[in-house]
Amino acid sequence: MKTFNLKPADVQKKWVLIDADGLVLGRLATIIATRLRGKHLPTYTPHVDCGENIIVINAEKVRVTGNKLRDKVFYWHTGYPGGIKEATMGQRLGGKYPERVIEKAVERMITRGPLQRQQMKNLRVFKGAAHPHEAQQPTKLDIAAMNRKNVRAA
Repeated sequence: MKTFNLKPADVQKKWVLIDADGLVLGRLATIIATRLRGKHLPTYTPHVDCGENIIVINAEKVRVTGNKLRDKVFYWHTGYPGGIKEATMGQRLGGKYPERVIEKAVERMITRGPLQRQQMKNLRVFKGAAHPHEAQQPTKLDIAAMNRKNVRAA
């Protein structure tokens, strides 16, 4: 029996809506990464972008376990002498762009390269409950119902 290889022209992308309110960040990111790559499909082909278009709403309401809100620190450098900057997870989630926390968590779970950049364009994360993709009629994916560990109370 021959191995099935999906052609890029044969890919049919679906739209999925995920509400991140109360969901655990790492578990949410793994599910999103799997669906972006298309690994949940029987027609998965490693070198083809066969995943789904994913919309995530309520990014600022995502939860983290343990003491990560105050202990997990992100560092970056501005390029200037003495330009090392830092921010905690709590500062990032409470800041101007909390959607970047989810984007970075998913980005770091996908294999790097040109295909990763193409697949990351299929992820759209929004701070509030509103999003401009109603015309695509996304199907709602209930991650909270998949496993009881996916949800944390406040």
